Amino acid sequence: MTKILIIEDDPLMLRMYERVFKLNNYDVEMAFDGEDGISKLKTAEIKPNIILLDIMMPKMSGFDALKIIKADDNFKDIPVIILTNLAGKEEADKGLKLGAISYLIKSEHEPKEIVSIIKENLEKLGKK
Repeated sequence: MTKILIIEDDPLMLRMYERVFKLNNYDVEMAFDGEDGISKLKTAEIKPNIILLDIMMPKMSGFDALKIIKADDNFKDIPVIILTNLAGKEEADKGLKLGAISYLIKSEHEPKEIVSIIKENLEKLGKK
């Protein structure tokens, strides 16, 4: 089963994405901020196949979490897709430079579309 780690501070968004991914047979791990996400990565028995990462979060931003993930040899190969409300080109460029494979704006995609995008990326990367 494909495992996804969703790092998102909005409980409603987190539950919605958890539900839609579970309906599509994903094993879902949830983290409520960047620190929680890094902690869950470090303690996971099975690493996620992909990470869905918000940017604006308390304690540690998604950008800071992404830097830590990509600097760690144990996690740097896990694909990260940023899913955020930040729609600026600067933020998108920064996220991609830091190592994200894609930058998605929440308001531009239905949850079902996000699942399809994740699936397509995993297939392209040979991770599924």
